[in-house]
Amino acid sequence: MAIAKETIRKMKGYTLHTIKTDKYKTNTLVWKMKAPLDKDTVTLRALLLNVLQSSTKRYDTTAKLRTYLDELYGASFYVDTAKKGEYHIISFTVEIANEKFLHNAEPLLQKGIQFLAEVLLNPNADGGQFDQAVVEKEKRVLKQRLQAVYDDKMRYANMRLIEEMCKGEPFALQANGIIDEVDAITPESLFAYYQRAIQEDEMDLFVTGDVDEGRLAAFCEALIFPDREATTAAARTLRKVAEVRKIKESQDIRQGKLNIGYRTNIVFGNRDYFAMQMFNGIFGGFSHSKLFLNVREKASLCYYVSSQIESHKGLMMVMSGIESVNYEKAVSIIEKQMEAMKNGDFSVQEMEQTKAVIRNQLLEATDTSRGLVEILYHNVIAKKQIGVDDWIREIEAVEKGEIVKVAAKIELDTIYFLSGSEGK
Repeated sequence: MAIAKETIRKMKGYTLHTIKTDKYKTNTLVWKMKAPLDKDTVTLRALLLNVLQSSTKRYDTTAKLRTYLDELYGASFYVDTAKKGEYHIISFTVEIANEKFLHNAEPLLQKGIQFLAEVLLNPNADGGQFDQAVVEKEKRVLKQRLQAVYDDKMRYANMRLIEEMCKGEPFALQANGIIDEVDAITPESLFAYYQRAIQEDEMDLFVTGDVDEGRLAAFCEALIFPDREATTAAARTLRKVAEVRKIKESQDIRQGKLNIGYRTNIVFGNRDYFAMQMFNGIFGGFSHSKLFLNVREKASLCYYVSSQIESHKGLMMVMSGIESVNYEKAVSIIEKQMEAMKNGDFSVQEMEQTKAVIRNQLLEATDTSRGLVEILYHNVIAKKQIGVDDWIREIEAVEKGEIVKVAAKIELDTIYFLSGSEGK
């Protein structure tokens, strides 16, 4: 029996993904809008997301909007922004009680879809511009959110690694935009961009829960958008590393941050993507991985260390916190673990342990509707159709030779070090 059965249907201007399951007590609606990452639009999109969430024409204050959600048996509504490969994704999520569990059969699913339509199609705007007070409030919030990255040195170091590693590429942009471009946005320019996004973005609605597919499709007639040829990012090109870059910065912080970026040129949908996941798991993805055991446990060189892959960009990043005096040693031991992987110096036990952890991660993700949607949305980005069962099956089938073959493709690109003041 499939872990999650997804039914896909073309609607008016978007795609409806229905995941019918009795696993959850609620029904969840996730609306995703996808456009190429672009310096000229990334800040507009990040701001637009929060302006649309704040109020609508009908619920023209945040208090009124939240009061209405409370009336829907405490429905929750939140937004999110992310980047996947060269795409910028904005998401709107409505989680609402399943009316089957209520004494009075109020049409909550239908009301949830109508609410989503209100947010997306009836914004708090007049005369070709958004409400000025709302825009100014959300501009302040967005600037605070962007500033918070600079205050969180783990996130800051990861951001700086990507900025340096992907200089000149759209992926260098932050999903929340550019702080210096927030002030220039006006209620008029933001509304003009809203109209463009509604016309051009690739849009998908994921509905998970114990729902009737026929009735759901009928309810979704309330969501009508223009037909479109969604804008797409430029074709991905193979990036070879000409020279390893080493970037060092210093700030008044207690703990240094060593972040290392590699080019894998392997993305979701490639045949060797699953072997790449296995490589990352054995190398640094988990607590049994080589980086954790050798850099942190045996050598005691770091406070934390791990690696992760960017599934739609073909990158792998190592993140660690070290004392500045241990920089050379830490880099050396991390390089030795990479060399061990390239030489096939890992055991059957390490492989089996990694397969078990990846399988458990996937199954745990499906325990929440939002986690399940994030797994399935990989297919929208990659134009593939890989289910959770397929993913687990492919991981189980990965052999040692495939991991070694993947390791040979990985190239060190950039070493970024943010040194601290400890020990001075």
